[in-house]
Amino acid sequence: MTPYQKHTLLLTGGIFAVLIIASVVGWALKLRLAPERPHSVIDNLNARVKAWWLMVVVIGLALLAGKGGVIVLFAFASFTALREYATLVPTRRADHWVLLLCFFFFIPFQYFLIWIEWYGLYSILIPVYAFLVLPMIAAVRGDVRNFMQRSATIQWGLMITVYCLSYVPALLTLNIPGYA
Repeated sequence: MTPYQKHTLLLTGGIFAVLIIASVVGWALKLRLAPERPHSVIDNLNARVKAWWLMVVVIGLALLAGKGGVIVLFAFASFTALREYATLVPTRRADHWVLLLCFFFFIPFQYFLIWIEWYGLYSILIPVYAFLVLPMIAAVRGDVRNFMQRSATIQWGLMITVYCLSYVPALLTLNIPGYA
C-alpha cells in the first residue's frame, strides 16, 4: 500500500468515525431529552448529520467514478450555486437570455473543456468570451436600466460559481509524478 493510499484510508476512516460519533450523540440526545416530542435543536442536529452522511456518500461515489464523476458533481454544484446566486441578485426580463446562456451553454461547455483537458480554452472561456458575449446579448435585448451593474453582477456570479469551482476537477488533469 502506497503512502497516498494509507493517507486516503486514514482520512476516510476519520470521516466515517466522526459521522458515526455524531449520529450516536444525536440519537442519544433525542432518546434522553425528547423521546416522544419534537425538539428543535436536536432535530436540527440530526437533520444536519443526515445531510453530511448524504454528502459524504455522494462525494465518495463521485471520487470512485473517477474524473467523469468529479466533473459531473462539480458541474451540478456550479449549476446550483449559480441558480442560488441568480435568485439573490436583481435581474430584469432582458437578463433572461443572458442567464439562459450561462446555465445551458457556459456551464456545460466549461466542464466539457475540462473533460477533454483543453486548458488553453477552459482557462479563458469565461473571463474572455463570456465577459464579451453576455453584455452584448443583454444590450441587444434593449433594456439599458442599470445595464453596467446588471452585467457585472451576472459576469462575476458566473466567474465565482462556475469558473472558480471548475478548477477543482481541473486539478485531476495535472500530471504530478508519484500521485496518479
